[in-house]
Amino acid sequence: MKIAIGCDHGGLDLKKEIVAHLQQSGVEVADFGIHEYQSVNYPDIALPVAKAVAAGECERGILVCGTGIGMSLAANKVKGIRAAVCSDHYSVKYTRLHNDANILCLGGRVVGPGVATEMVDLFLNTPFEGGRHALRVQMITDIENGERS
Repeated sequence: MKIAIGCDHGGLDLKKEIVAHLQQSGVEVADFGIHEYQSVNYPDIALPVAKAVAAGECERGILVCGTGIGMSLAANKVKGIRAAVCSDHYSVKYTRLHNDANILCLGGRVVGPGVATEMVDLFLNTPFEGGRHALRVQMITDIENGERS
């Protein structure tokens, strides 16, 4: 499994923890930055991560900013992306089971590293349930493609 990851200055500390955890777990990581403390615009990081996931270069993605919200807003503009901001285990589980989310957005100022790494593991190991949820995910795709009004 290859995971795309990126952060802005509000998420660098948490991203470092997540990358170390993923690498220790044997997960391949494509790190889109940032790598040092500098102010950046979160859409500049969200876009290449989302493109890598949408193109199938990476199976899933993780984005971290101060709250996770800005990253999710930017990532969700890329066709094929379902980015979800989560700050609890339940939301992570069900965004995979029911929404087939392909990018997890976390708040570096909201979630601590212990909880975040547990949520990352849950995000990566929870399958999409399909069934009635597949229809709903398809409806989202139809909206994205301009096929629903």
